[in-house]
Amino acid sequence: MPKVSIIASDLCSAVTIRAYLLALALLEIGYNVEVVGFQFGPTLYAEPPERVVIRSVSGGILPGILLKVPELLGLLDGDYIYAIKPKPTSFGIGLLRRWQTKKPLLLDIDDWELSWCGGDDWRYAPSSLKQRYRDIFKTNGQLREPGHPLYIKWLEKWLDRVDGLTVNTTFLQRRFGGVYLPNGKDMALFNPDLYNTEQIRSQLGFSDYRILMFPGAPRPHKGVEDVLDALELLNQDDLRLVIIGGSPYDDYDDRLKERYGKWIIQLPRSPIEKMPELVAAAHILVVPQRDTLTAIAQFPLKLTDGMAMAKPILSTTIGDIPEILGDTGYLVEPQNPLQIAEMITEIFANWDLAERKGKQARDRCLEFYSTKAMSKILMGVFEGLT
Repeated sequence: MPKVSIIASDLCSAVTIRAYLLALALLEIGYNVEVVGFQFGPTLYAEPPERVVIRSVSGGILPGILLKVPELLGLLDGDYIYAIKPKPTSFGIGLLRRWQTKKPLLLDIDDWELSWCGGDDWRYAPSSLKQRYRDIFKTNGQLREPGHPLYIKWLEKWLDRVDGLTVNTTFLQRRFGGVYLPNGKDMALFNPDLYNTEQIRSQLGFSDYRILMFPGAPRPHKGVEDVLDALELLNQDDLRLVIIGGSPYDDYDDRLKERYGKWIIQLPRSPIEKMPELVAAAHILVVPQRDTLTAIAQFPLKLTDGMAMAKPILSTTIGDIPEILGDTGYLVEPQNPLQIAEMITEIFANWDLAERKGKQARDRCLEFYSTKAMSKILMGVFEGLT
């Protein structure tokens, strides 16, 4: 079978999760797959699934990283090159390899990178020539970062050079075109029948609590504060919000604990294989996305964590979330702690219904949001290249 070289822009960032999902979906079809990329830190963001091979080259800032480009290009020996994100360290490398070998190049866009800095309104506008000089030549100059928005904006103009394009939200599809390829889950791994929920809660020290769970790194647009404000409103001592992992970018989670420490239990970031066991301990999985451009452009991976594990899911009416959940979850308006508090009360008051909705969510995940569902879509994408 042909081989696919997946290029991750940074193996030390969350992009690896999408890379692993694509790799698993392609393995289900029967392709040989490797994930290749620059590693900008000492450890990977997440350990890969056992079947996924990782090959890395140490990263760095410009211009030094350019000396590493030939080494990375040499690792891209697949029959197809599949870059993730329109970044210089993934799509830029893919364009070079396509020019070298004429092999088909695909691009996957799983986020709108420019949404983090203002979207279409963003401009690189240094205040002076001196500032421009600093940005280029100083050790900490902005333009020495390979992922600077200016380079991403340039590369977005080259999307017509790809042989195939996949996106994971309808927002991104409307903006860039391409084939809609939502995130999926390995349903054999995320299988609630494999776990004794009460035993796991006891082992984790959760037996005395009703657990709301946010299985990811808190960021302001993800709305964790809204859930914590809801817990303040409810003021019920047996409720807790469990956060798995933490923000690798700043001290945001420390600030959350300083303000809402009574309600928070924080667990360390865990390997993918450990996540189903942790999610099994939740009563309700919360995905309280706020009404921001960044959130609208994203497919929250936490949704499929909860769906696959048959958990009641409390989320907001943002982006694709209503379509992803269908009628299998509970939705409130964004940034509305009072509605969240009322919905938490309603879910626990009608627990039998909540558990039925959780099982329906797993069925929906099996049909539309599994790695097997991803593989069917990818099969059509790759067949279209031959």
